[in-house]
Formats: sequence, C-alpha cells, structure tokens
Amino acid sequence: MSRAKSSIRFVGLHAHSTAGSPFDAIGYPQQHMDFAYENGCDGLALTDHGNCNGLAYQVLHAKNMEKEGKDFKPIYGCEAYYIPSIESWTEAHELSKQNKKKKSSKAEDSGFSIEDETSSKSTKTELNRRSHLILLAQNQVGLNNIFQLVSDSYKPGNFYRYPRIDLKMLREHSEGIIASSACLGGIYASDYWRYREEGEEAVLEAMRRTSENMLGVFGDRWHGELQWWNSRDQHNLNKLVIQVAKEYSIPLITTCDSHFYNPEVWKDRELYKRLHPGMAAFHGEMPESIDQVPHELYPKNGDQVWESYKKYSKEVGEVYDDELILESIERTHKIAHERIEKFYPDNTIRLPSFVVPEGMDEDEALHKAAFEGLKNIRGDNVTPVYLNRLEEELLVIKKQKFSRYFLTMKSIVDKSTEIQLAGPSRGSAGGSLVAYALGIVQIDPVRHNLLFSRFLRADAKDYPDIDFDVSNPMEIKEMLVEEWGDNNVVPISNWNTLQLKSLIKDISKLYEIPFAEVNQVTGRMIIEATAPAKQDHGITTGVYTPTFEELMKYSPSLQDFLRKYPGVRTHINTLRGQIRSCSRHAGGLVVGEELNKHMPLIYSKGVRQTPWTEGQNVRHLEPMGFIKFDILGLKTLRVMEDAISKILTKQGVENPTFKDIRGFYNKHLHPDKINFNNESVYENIFHSGKWAGIFQFTEAGAQSFCERARPSSLVDIAAITSIFRPGPLGAKVDRDYIVAKESPDQVKYIHPLVKEVTEETYGFLIFQEQIAILAHKLGDDISLEDGNLLRKLLTKKGSGDGAKKKQRIYDKFSKGCRNKGLSTTEAEKLWKTFEYFSGYGFNKSHAIGYSVLSFQCAWLLNYHPSEWLAAFLDKEPDNKKEKAINIVKNMGFDVETVDINRSGVSWAVSSNGKLLQPLTCIKGLGEKAIEQIMANRPFKTLEEFIFNENISYSKMNKKSLDVLIRSGACKDIIEGDNRFKHPRHFWCAVANDRPKNFKKLNENIAKYSSEPNFTEQEYIENSVSLTGIFPFELVLDRKVLDRIHVNCVPPVAEFDEELGICWFIPRNVVERKTKKGKTFFIVDVIDDTCQTTTVKCWGIMPSDKIHINRPYVARLDYDPQWGLSTRSISKNFKLIG
Repeated sequence: MSRAKSSIRFVGLHAHSTAGSPFDAIGYPQQHMDFAYENGCDGLALTDHGNCNGLAYQVLHAKNMEKEGKDFKPIYGCEAYYIPSIESWTEAHELSKQNKKKKSSKAEDSGFSIEDETSSKSTKTELNRRSHLILLAQNQVGLNNIFQLVSDSYKPGNFYRYPRIDLKMLREHSEGIIASSACLGGIYASDYWRYREEGEEAVLEAMRRTSENMLGVFGDRWHGELQWWNSRDQHNLNKLVIQVAKEYSIPLITTCDSHFYNPEVWKDRELYKRLHPGMAAFHGEMPESIDQVPHELYPKNGDQVWESYKKYSKEVGEVYDDELILESIERTHKIAHERIEKFYPDNTIRLPSFVVPEGMDEDEALHKAAFEGLKNIRGDNVTPVYLNRLEEELLVIKKQKFSRYFLTMKSIVDKSTEIQLAGPSRGSAGGSLVAYALGIVQIDPVRHNLLFSRFLRADAKDYPDIDFDVSNPMEIKEMLVEEWGDNNVVPISNWNTLQLKSLIKDISKLYEIPFAEVNQVTGRMIIEATAPAKQDHGITTGVYTPTFEELMKYSPSLQDFLRKYPGVRTHINTLRGQIRSCSRHAGGLVVGEELNKHMPLIYSKGVRQTPWTEGQNVRHLEPMGFIKFDILGLKTLRVMEDAISKILTKQGVENPTFKDIRGFYNKHLHPDKINFNNESVYENIFHSGKWAGIFQFTEAGAQSFCERARPSSLVDIAAITSIFRPGPLGAKVDRDYIVAKESPDQVKYIHPLVKEVTEETYGFLIFQEQIAILAHKLGDDISLEDGNLLRKLLTKKGSGDGAKKKQRIYDKFSKGCRNKGLSTTEAEKLWKTFEYFSGYGFNKSHAIGYSVLSFQCAWLLNYHPSEWLAAFLDKEPDNKKEKAINIVKNMGFDVETVDINRSGVSWAVSSNGKLLQPLTCIKGLGEKAIEQIMANRPFKTLEEFIFNENISYSKMNKKSLDVLIRSGACKDIIEGDNRFKHPRHFWCAVANDRPKNFKKLNENIAKYSSEPNFTEQEYIENSVSLTGIFPFELVLDRKVLDRIHVNCVPPVAEFDEELGICWFIPRNVVERKTKKGKTFFIVDVIDDTCQTTTVKCWGIMPSDKIHINRPYVARLDYDPQWGLSTRSISKNFKLIG
C-alpha cells in the first residue's frame, strides 16, 4: 500500500498511547507511528498523561523504521499535570485530610493516571485541580529535564491521584523544552472552566496571567494550542486562546490530541475506556456510530486536519481566520524539523560508581577482588588451572567493559548475605570462575566442569544476566533502597495487559450477553485447547497453558461463541494486549546513580519504579542504558533457614541469630563443604522416595522418575531434573535414560571423545554444554565459543545469516571428525544427534546449581528430619497444608494437633519427637489473639482462659473462641472439666453464646446441656478446614481396615495394575465437561499412606454420586498419560464401612 500524500505539512505534537495512557488511548506507540507514516506524516510526538512510559517503545521503533529506510522523526514528550503552586496545593491537601477521612483511589496506586479528554473540566475542587501541559524535548538536555519533572511529580509530596508539577519546578527544569497549552483539560482551559461564570473578561484576565507565567518560563518556546472537534466549549476556548495569543505574540499550533492509532478502531477505544472499573458509568452507553462521537482522535495528516477544522467550525457556527489556522497547522512541521533535534536518548550504560573502591578503576578493582576472593576460598590450593582460567575470564570481562557490572552484583550479594541465605547458583552464571571468586555464586565451575562461554561469550554484545536467589527478596530490595537511596535503586515495573478470558467477560458484560453463557465458554476453552496444543508440541506430560492462537484454533466452544457474537471477536483482536495495570517485577531492580535524571520514574502502590520493563516479551531497559539485576525469592531457602534455626535450638543455641544460621550453613551445607557422594543421602531420600520439601521434586512424575533412575551423584540429579521437562519426556528420553543407566556397559560410543563427554549422562546429550564441547573437541578449529554459538544456531530454522554460520561450523565439524577417524556418515549421524537434542538440551550450570540445592534439602531431611519437616510444614501455604501434613505422616512422623497451652507460632518438635502444630495453623485465629494466648498461658481451667483480666475481650472474641474449640486446641481443657458432656456442649456454652461473667457461664452450661455433640462429619470438616489434618480414625475404624488388609486390597497410592482393585477416601470432587459436552468427575482421594491421588471418572450418569470422606473399594484402570480412571461409578465403586 502506497503512503498517503498531503498538500499541507503537519506533524502531530500531541498524541497518546496505551503504554502511558491506559483506558484512555488505544494502541502502542509503534502502531501510532506506523499509521502516521503511512498517512503521509514524517514525525509524531508521544505525550502520554503524566509520564513517559511509552518512550522506550517509541525509541526502539524509530530505530527500526530508520533501518527500513523510513524518514520519520520521533519526538519525545509528556502531557504533564500542572498546578501553579505545590506549596499552596499541599496546604489545601492537608486541610482536606483534617476535615474528612481520606478516600482511596485506584488511580493513586496504578503507576499511571486514568484520563479522559473531557474529565478535567469536572474537576472543581482545589484538591483535585490540575491542568494539562504539553512538554516536548528539543534535545537531550530538554529530555533530561522532562525526566526530572516526571520523576519529581510522582514524589509523595506532589502526588495525589495524579502526579503534579508547578511553576517553580518548571523554572528549574525548562531548558530545552517546547511547551503548549494542551486541550480542554489544559492550562488555558482551566482558566476557562474556573472563571466562565464570571464572564469572558474574567476568563481572559486569568489567561493573561497564565500566559505571562508561561512566557516567563519558556519565552518563544511557549505555544497556544488549538483543537478541532464538535464541542461548543472547545471553540469558545479556541477563540479565547487566539485572542490572548495576539495580545502576547504567542505562536499558535493545531494538534489532533490523537488517542487511537487509526480511524477504524474508534469503537474499540470507546469500549476500552469502559473496561476500567468505575469508568463505564462515567462514559455512559456505547455509541452506535462514529457520528455520535464528537471527535476523531487519530494521527491525521495536514489535509485531514484542515478538513476537520472546516467541518467542525461550520457545525458549531464559528468563523476563523483561515490563514491564521493554516499557519497553526504548518507551524507544527517547522517546530518538529527546525526547533527539535532528531536524536535518540543517551543510552550510555549507567552503573553505580560507588561500587568501585576509591583510587582504583573498575578493571583493577575487579581483578583485585577476584584474586583475593579465590585465595580466601581455596587458600594455598590455587592451582595454575584456576589462575589461568580466572585471567582468561577477567580478560573477556574487561574487553567487553563489564567489570562494573560484576562489582555491582558483588555488592548486592555481599549486602544480601549479611541477612539471608542465598542460593548456590541459578542460570548460566555457575559457569563463571569470576562469579565464584566474588561470592556471587557458590558453585566451583572447575570442579563441576562448567563452561564460562555458556555464560558469557567473548563477542557478547549484551550484558550478563545473573539471577540471584534469596529467601526474602522484598527485604533485600528495601535494604538496598534504604542504604543506597531511592534515586539509585529502583524496582522494575511490570505492565499487565488485557487477556482473552477477562476480555470475553468484560466485553460480554457491556453487550449484556448472559453470564452463564460467557462463563461456560471461558470455563471450557482452556480445557478443550490444552490436549491438541500439547500434541502439536509433542508434550505428553506436565502443565501447559495454550496460547491465544491455540485457544482460537482448538476450542470449539470459543469458536461457536465468537461466531454467534462477531462484535466480541473484533474487539478482542484489537484490545488484547492493551495495558491493564502496573505491578512490580518479581525480582528486578535497576541500580545506578541519579536515575531520576536519566529516566522518568513513576510510583506504583507507594513504591518508586521504572517506567519501562524488561522480561520475556519486552526488552526496554538495557537498550535505554539501564541494567536489570534480578533478586528472586526461593521458598526453599526460607525452609532451610528455619530448619537450621530449629537444629541450632535443639543443639542448645538460644535464639539463634542469622550469623549462627550462616555459620551452620558454611560448615555443613556450603557446596565446597558438603559431600555430594554421601550414599546415605541418596539411599534414604532419593531412592526411598522421601520428598517432603525436596527442591525440584514436588511433582509426582519427577519423584517417580528419580526413584526409578536411582541417582548416585550430583550429575545424576542434574540429568534427571533436566530430562523431566515436556520436550525430553515427549521424546521418551526418560525411559531410554533409565535403561542406559541400568546397563552402562551396553552403551555404545562411536568415538573415545564422545565417551569422554557423554559418559556421565550414559551416552545421552542432556546438557547444552555437551554439544559445545563435542563440537570443540571433534571439529577442526572450532572454539568453545563457536560450539556455544552452534547450540543456538541449531535451534533456528531458515536460510539467512544463521544458516550460513551453521554450515561453516558443520564443514569444520565434518572435517575434524574425519581427521579423528570418523566416517562422513558417522559425522553426519552425530550432527543429526546434535540437532535432535538441541531442542531438549538443558543448561548444565543451572542444572548443577539447582541440584546442589536439592541435595542440601535431602541432607537436612536425612540427618535432621524432625527439624526439616517442621520447617517444611511451616512454609507451606494454607491451600497445600493438608497435603503437606499427609506427606509427613506418610513418612512415619506423628503430628500432634494444635494445643492452646503448648503450640507456638511455628511448627515445632515436641519433647517426645512429635511435630506439634502451631496456633497459626488455625484458620480464623488472629495474630493478636495468638499473642494474648502465649503471653498468659498455661490455662489450667476454662475460667483462667476466658475470664483472664490480661486478655482483651475484643482480641479473644467469639470468632477466636469458635475456631479454638472446633479445631481441638482446647481438648485438654474440655476433657478436664466434668461440667461439660462433650465438645459441642462446651462450644455452645463458651463460644457460640460467649459468657461475659461467671454467672452467665453457669447459666450457659445448664442451658446447653441437652445439645447433641458434633457429628462425625462435623468433626472431620472441623479438623480439615481449620487445621488441615485429616482424622483417619474417624473415617476408618479398625475393623474395616483389618478387613481391607485381610483381603489384600492395597491403598490407591500403591495401585497394582494387574490386581486393578484398591481402596481410598474421596476428599474433593470437581465436575468437568469433555469437548463433546459430556460430564466427567475429577476426584482427589487419599488413603492411609497420606498421599493425594487423582482419579478421573468418565461416563457420569445422573444417579452417580460420590460421598466425600467415606471409604471406597474400587476397580480402576491405569494409563501412563491419563493416570487412574473408571468408566462406571455404579459398577466399579463400592462404599465400605
């Protein structure tokens, strides 16, 4: 399609995008830029509301356009929120807070502001008042000033629902900025709305004061802004702006204030505005046609702007000076190309200088720290192998100018490990000896044969990416911000987008589509699409979430729904991916100096954050000059800290400090100290299937595979966890691996070098590094760098530059193989093996690092089982607590139910070696109530408890008593008081009808004496729902259990395929529909092994019913892919007991 042409030159100097103006503008900056270019324009400004969140999109797309030969100028800006004086506004703000309770605002927490082109006119209170002000950067100085203004506007003192700047701030940061008066919510418009009831002269007088202020700041860089749409108020304002501009010789510009990226998506934009909570009612009903919308807010060219001017001025009956208006349109082009430089923001990498010791440069500092660190670790045992490798790595780092990055990472790790345990290693950084010497990772890459080139190639262009695991990342981030300053340490934002499921629901609600119909399609579509999508990818096991395209392709329910409601499909295609909200990156930080001057920082939920993000789908920080540091939370490390603390307490250390915990870790668990060949750990944990809290082995499939594979080394664990992924499992690598491991003598190697590299994985290419090493050893002059490049090239298809590089490496590989005695056919076969496994291979550095963590968990479980299990139970979330307790009980450990006089705030090991439930396990028991219990116990009698003068009635309220009694925590008090016939009598008299004095208590005891006890079902539900413990003794009496054992019926967890019969107790039944609409049940069941198993029940009849918490004997079928199932409940399930 050829570009449009315009006889009038024009550049839009006022435009918005979803990136910075969510629920107001639609489309990302690149969509606006592409349309403007195709529409005949050669530039466009991005001026989102109060921020520059879309600037990174704008910059990167402008560079791409330039590469494509498109002459298009990006102009950077912002539509700021202005008030004359922050000081005066703050006084009004404080007075308002004193006079009325402060109301919450979703916009205040969002990291952006929800705007509407007409909203500001309704902002009448002084507290909420703000005016729009367009700011455009003429050059880098101006852009840095805009960044500073935006950053300052979000500071707590300047922010209330909207970020604000004032005249004082503008005077300090106006250099290099062109400004204009904006729209109907703009700085002149505020004067219009405020004084129009007093008459035109009052408005003009206010506008003159505003003009003098702005001219005093910007001089000839100040512009009056005209807009053209079907609004009487807009034309009234235009007339007044023109008059004031004449009086003060202020140049005029016309803008489009574009909010959607082409005229076809106007209705999607109207709907998008209504998707924000609370905004649908504000905007009213959806317009049926564009004629009902008073504006055309898309990136127009000059001719289209002129047409809008003529059309709308005629509709409202206003006459303007055509020459004046034409000048205002064409002036935008002159400003864009004569007064604003074409430049890309300075993207110099900004890392902190305070990590470099005074008197040294960064390379010297890193060299010194690395060699000193290595000597501290290895003492006098620093062999030439270590020295040479360290020098080689440092040379690469120095050449790539990455030294300061490593020093920054070291500083973060040093600070973090003062207060928390860190993970041994994550990702490919385990292959760096420099990282090991600096203490960034704990894995010795020489000892474990890990490659530096897998982590950092000598020709690397991108900065390294080291992920750092800690037990509590939030605490680390807060500490770094506190110590280094919030202008130097800034958390990274995450921009959440509108997704298919929520869009269907929201759009359907606006179109009044029945909820039941909507719920049905959103409930079915993922289930329907998952199996065929997995089949497409060759995935047979594990969790998989279908993509948008796969849902559209494979869900019949979704297809039928969208055919029935084609308007919903249209909106989904446009709105999917638009910004919905701002949150915080799981672990990402930017660390630098005076970041507020180099990026426009925002606030979200009270935290200062970056305006741009970096992740799997978007990479905006490094190209803009900012390096992401990932500090990630790992629950296993919290379990480990807690377990060590309990061990130390048992050993007599009173109130262990973190220094004590770290000392124990360094002595017993550090990868340089722990014995990875400890047979006891392998046999008792990995071979015996004791998986409570063992990192990477929480899934039944991984557990089963590990038990069958019987690891005996760290590399074995690494191989097992690398294989247990969808790709290798789909290719049946797990089965072949076990066969090879059981008979290693039967494995055939085509060359001694192949054996040397793959013998540790029994002839399989499990790790990515093995491909690189084999290519290096067998090829003719193929470096490890080339080998690592080959790993990437093998996964790519096509015939471009990558294919040529791959062919060159293949030629070298084939030649080298022939020189080393292999035939051409053998070389080709080995190359095909490379290609096959390249899609499945896993990073060995990461696999080893995480396997170390798995082994550390296993060591603690093997040598300190009670303490480890108590810590494991303590850190499991409530929704997994019942399963966790069952796992522990299945391992033969007794769990004591919660006790008001003995339980603490965490799981503990009692004096008899049993695991004692904490009071915090009781759902519904508040923190304050627990504090009062622990401060005033033991309670020998009921009266000591409920009439204790030190216990507040408001804290130990009716709800607290209710859950304490029904959970069994007061069992000893109840059994020791013969005034009560049974627990429910106690509950009625004490909790349900809480007595406030002794007299009322005695009356209640008599009043409720005839009440029946809790039923068996109530006992079960009370125990499970409040404490997570399933009371088997209430469901299975001894006689029934004996009958099961006499008849040799195994529990479901020990299902025998040949026998086909088992027993179990259903705990949960979920009804589902097949693709053809037939009902089936997914039943979670348990048995006396305390393991949870899933059974699928097909062919459900209307009369079929499964009783929860009742024992069954059943005949089941087993399939390796689908697990246990039955085709008939009535024929195959039998209730017993």
